[in-house]
Amino acid sequence: MADAVTQTRDAGTGIARYAGKPIANCTNLELFNALLRMVRDAAQARGTNQGKKRLYYVSAEFLIGKLLSNNLINLGLYEQVRAELAAAGRSLAELEELESEPSLGNGGLGRLAACFLDSCATLGLPADGIGLAYHCGLFRQSFLGNKQCETPDGWLTWGQESWMRRASLHQTVSFGDFDVTSTLYDIDVTGYGSKCARLRLFDVDSADERLIKDGIAFDKRRVAQGLTLFLYPDDSDDEGRILRVYQEYFMCSNAAQLILAECEERGSNLRDLADYAAVQINDTHPSMIIPELIRLLVQRGIAFDEARGIVRDVCAYTNHTILAEALECWPKSFLQRVAPQIVPIIERLDADVRKSCKEPFVQIVDEHDNVHMANMDIHLSHSTNGVAALHTKILEDVELAPFRRLYPERFNNKTNGITFRRWCIACNPELAALVDRTIGDGWRHDATQLERLLEHEDDALLGELAAIKRRNKERFATWIERHQGAKVDPESVFDVQSKRLHEYKRQQLNLLWAIDAYLGIKAGKLPRRKVTVIFGAKAAPAYTIAKDVIHAILCLSQVVAADPVANKWLQIVMIENYNVTAAERLIPAADISEQISLASKEASGTGNMKFMLNGALTLGTMDGANVEIAGLVGADNIFTFGESSDEVIARYQRGDYDPMSYYQDDERIKAAVDFLLSHDMLAAGDGHSLDRLAHELMCKDWFMTFPDFDAYLAEKDRMLEAAEDEATWQSKCLVNIAKAGFFSSDRTIAEYNRDIWHLTPDAD
Repeated sequence: MADAVTQTRDAGTGIARYAGKPIANCTNLELFNALLRMVRDAAQARGTNQGKKRLYYVSAEFLIGKLLSNNLINLGLYEQVRAELAAAGRSLAELEELESEPSLGNGGLGRLAACFLDSCATLGLPADGIGLAYHCGLFRQSFLGNKQCETPDGWLTWGQESWMRRASLHQTVSFGDFDVTSTLYDIDVTGYGSKCARLRLFDVDSADERLIKDGIAFDKRRVAQGLTLFLYPDDSDDEGRILRVYQEYFMCSNAAQLILAECEERGSNLRDLADYAAVQINDTHPSMIIPELIRLLVQRGIAFDEARGIVRDVCAYTNHTILAEALECWPKSFLQRVAPQIVPIIERLDADVRKSCKEPFVQIVDEHDNVHMANMDIHLSHSTNGVAALHTKILEDVELAPFRRLYPERFNNKTNGITFRRWCIACNPELAALVDRTIGDGWRHDATQLERLLEHEDDALLGELAAIKRRNKERFATWIERHQGAKVDPESVFDVQSKRLHEYKRQQLNLLWAIDAYLGIKAGKLPRRKVTVIFGAKAAPAYTIAKDVIHAILCLSQVVAADPVANKWLQIVMIENYNVTAAERLIPAADISEQISLASKEASGTGNMKFMLNGALTLGTMDGANVEIAGLVGADNIFTFGESSDEVIARYQRGDYDPMSYYQDDERIKAAVDFLLSHDMLAAGDGHSLDRLAHELMCKDWFMTFPDFDAYLAEKDRMLEAAEDEATWQSKCLVNIAKAGFFSSDRTIAEYNRDIWHLTPDAD
């Protein structure tokens, strides 16, 4: 049979030829596998972008989403394939549903990395992403008893071919007391009308999914078998934290070995490594690539001081957060156990820092023998960038000010972006087609051309935008019912907050609004129109309060649904197992984009950009890229509230925030918090969990939910009132779509290349 398929494939490029039989006679699985092979051949025929110098974008996450439609669009095959299937009575949409989403990331960090690779490929830049081939991803989320439950997300489905190709490369990674052999897998990253980049993922053949026994629990001491099972092993105990160090060193050692070998193949003598390689360290997870590269260069006969300078000229670091909890800091004893060969290098790097600067804040190894990864990254790279204008300013002026004084020339801003191919052309084809009809298709390559939409604003265009939004809401309603049995009203206002569940993103603020709205309805204060509040989020398995917030949202959803009056005006929905696939359904349907993080805490956000592009209006604090969105669209086309970043930073510095005083003095805050422990909520949920959340809000509230509460309620009410004037609302939506072009990841990547990487685009 394989020979027959090969012969028919060689005869042409049609789907039937790849399937080895007529389309009408194929199962959906056979058609999907045939399309996958067809796309892979087309990508291979395009080839990868080449050049003397290559980018190696090293990241623990690449949240790439489903690839079939995105690749078909980028390769210019989408309409051809859709028509060929339709002619045989088959549906491309059904095949898209069949595809499993690669579980290689979690949130914005991983989705950003995926968008960046897409843009690198599209702009012709020689680039590879380097990460790990996780077998079970983060986890698959389900709701049981109104609580989040975690099970393995086994995305490599039996019988379904994978986008990953097993390469012939194997490398040895030496840990403290044993070695492992890695295997490399490649995924083509198709550019839009251009050649490809690659996502290069390392695995160990010794990985054993049978190790997983209860949910996502497994024996974390069996490192060789558990190394690549999950993204971010549970770090609530030392075994989990040490496994993370093993995982990160495995990634970094493989990356360093691959980079040096490939550069030598291209002609590098390693002393000129910066002419052949640019390494972008995406957050602190890949930080150990710095001492590992130094170690390997010294091993090849290069003096330590020279090796250090070479690595500094090669490496650049992106900071994604000011949160101390996310700036990794590992006990030196962990590193000594996992990778003792790099510990003397780290100690020498720290000694060098101490010679030039006595300030404890900038030292790599602190007084407690903890290794600060971000500090090492900043000292040993030639560039440190933030990811939005406000974030970078806070880094430079506050959080990393001592480093800025040491290295003023190294700090720069690169505001994040998204790929419009996936986040409009693929997920909102009706909107993309409308834009094409209105201004032509040049925006697909140059997103700034979207501004030309403003030249065409009239009742007809605004009416088409409204009609597209309604159809997208209807499609989402169909999808969510099929996905988890939830029935939503497409005529209601879709008020959406979808992002990783974390207290600084303040899903709890939205939850308290929903409680206040419910209590208002019970008191006879009816909204102008039904509001459907939609959450999409996963909480880290060990993040207790985040899971308590999910529990409270699910309990409230049940309480509201059971109330025959309230459920006519309010609905609370939480999407089960929120991922890229769900986002592609949800974002085009959203009316309100909730971007309500505590000012100064969200580095950038990219969800805000995706919603904006798809015609949702932002309700947000002046935080992260919200600041730049507001500057682009103007105050009339965004809804902002809350204390400024300066006010928040000053509160932290004073240390005088007392949430209990707000609880006692503000009747609406008190009523909303007390409702968490009401009879109805306790009947729906776990009293211990609900009590813990209420106590956290009243007695700690580290991310200051209460000071912004009244302003949030007032601004959301103003926004819901504005939504009733459809013509004016759609005019605001049009401005947001037209001004979204700045947030193209093509722009971001062009800036990275201009200022940091200096790659030469492939001219072929």
